[in-house]
This record gives sequence, structure tokens and C-alpha cells, in this order.
Amino acid sequence: MLNAGSIIKCCEINGIRNDNKYIDHINCMKEEEYDMRHLIDPKDLSVEETGDILALAERIRDNMPAYSEVAKGKKIATLFYEPSTRTRLSFETAMLNLGGTVIGFPSADVSSVNKGETVEDTIRVISCYADIVAMRHPKEGAPMLASLYSRIPVINAGDGGHSHPTQTMIDLMTIKSRKGRLDNLTVGLCGDLKFGRTVHSLVKSLSRYKGNKYIFISPQELKMPDYMIQDVLDNNTDVYKESRQLESVLPELDVLYMTRVQKERFFSEDEYIRLRDCYILNAEKLKKAPKDMPVLHPQIPGASGRCRTIFHRSPVR
Repeated sequence: MLNAGSIIKCCEINGIRNDNKYIDHINCMKEEEYDMRHLIDPKDLSVEETGDILALAERIRDNMPAYSEVAKGKKIATLFYEPSTRTRLSFETAMLNLGGTVIGFPSADVSSVNKGETVEDTIRVISCYADIVAMRHPKEGAPMLASLYSRIPVINAGDGGHSHPTQTMIDLMTIKSRKGRLDNLTVGLCGDLKFGRTVHSLVKSLSRYKGNKYIFISPQELKMPDYMIQDVLDNNTDVYKESRQLESVLPELDVLYMTRVQKERFFSEDEYIRLRDCYILNAEKLKKAPKDMPVLHPQIPGASGRCRTIFHRSPVR
């Protein structure tokens, strides 16, 4: 629902409608400047626009047939330079559920990157084929670079350790549905906080709502980057603290956000192996948390090499 809402909103902002009219939609052969809106970072959307997308996603969830043709005749290009299952298929499913169609590639190995084609080259060509792009790339800033050469809206579907704005939209919707609000929360973020783009995006978004506080739970080697604390939280120690222990801070949390240790971000396999199972959340540890505390995990819990979440037969949080 959230990816469907993001697609609809991004098209709406850029004047692409489903009434067989392209309002201000640029032809791929034109060279004039065009004030294009892209979704590269969560803060590219105002708080009001974020709220609009969350509300739209709820309407889509409650009445999917009403939105089954809003993107009829439109195409999304999913350009995934990095392997993905959930994100890529969620974008493609969203577009198909809206009545649109999908083109693209699932990894750089099956694209013209192998022939030396650059991101700039690819986006210029794709701009002539599709109406909107969702791009995943292992390098920070690649979707931003693509947006500078694109004649259609670009949605960042994750770029290295930088940002993942649509995952953040899903996280915000989940938190709001479980807690009833997005403000005055104490949020624990656990695991790989150094490379975790979902963590960075979520903190950026939640920092715009009043009264939120954060507990960053990680080993020293994977702590929240200084630039996040300085630029996003203004070094305000009243709104955050750091902990090396998960169990000791569980009673303080309204929300717990678990992340995996990402093998693909490490240069040393030995370092990855040493840190990969640093935090394991299970039903016994959850007894120390408030009963209404939701646990969010943007990847598959329980897989090898992740800060694992193991519930077995415990109640779903």
C-alpha cells in the first residue's frame, strides 16, 4: 500500500494523471528545464505530504478495487543494481495493483552496466520508456545522480548505507497503526546503525515529530554515525542515548526497531562474522519490554548473519 501511495503521490506532484492527460509531463526529446520532484530522501517530503501518503495508503488498504486503474497506461521502471526481493517485488506489485505495467532489471549483472553504461546513460534512455523510476543501488548518491539527468520522477529504493525513504513510509505507517501516533515516542534502534539506511531514514523522519527520543543500541563498531547525530539530532543529548546492551533498555521503549548486520557493507569477513550475531531478540527477553511494544524488522528475522529476532511460538508483536 505504501509503495502504491508513493507512486500515486509522486506522479500527482509531477502532474501525471490517469485521465489520459499529461499535465506538464515532459517529452523525452525536449531539452527545456523542468522542475521535477523526486523522492531521494525522507525529508524531500514535507510532514504534511508524508501524512497525505500515509492517509492514502490507508485508503488503498481499505478499498483496493477503487484504485485498480489509477495508473492504467503508465509504466514503472524498477532499476535494481543490487539484489532485492521484497523492495523490488513490492514496487512491481504496487504498480500492477494500480493498473500499470512494469519494466526494468533485477540486478546490474543483467543490465548494460556490464558494457560500461553509466547511471546517467541508463536514466536518459529509461526516461523515454517509462513514467516513473524506482532505483536501488549499492552506492550512496546514485539515485540523486540519476535524478539530475532524469526526465521522469525517481524514487530512491535504497542507496548503499544512505537512505531508504519508502521503507521509512512503511515503518511510519506501522508505528502509527500500532501506537496511534508518531510523536512523544521512545524508539530503540538496535543492530547495525552505521550502515543501516533504514535506520538513518527512520530517524530523519521521526525527528520532525515533537517529543520523540531515541536509544541507539549497537556495538561500538556499528554505532550511529556522527553526522546523523550532529545534522539530524543537533547533538542534543536530551533526545538520544547510546547503549551496548539491549535487555537493559527494553523497559524504556515504546517501539523497538531491529536491523541485521549487513555482510555486503563489510570489507573484512572476519569483522562481519565477529559482529553478525551481536544481538538476538527472543521471547524470554521480550518479557522485559512493555506488552504493547511493537518490534519492527525491515529484513527477514532469524536468518544467518543478522541481528536475529526469534519468537518461535511467542505472541506476534
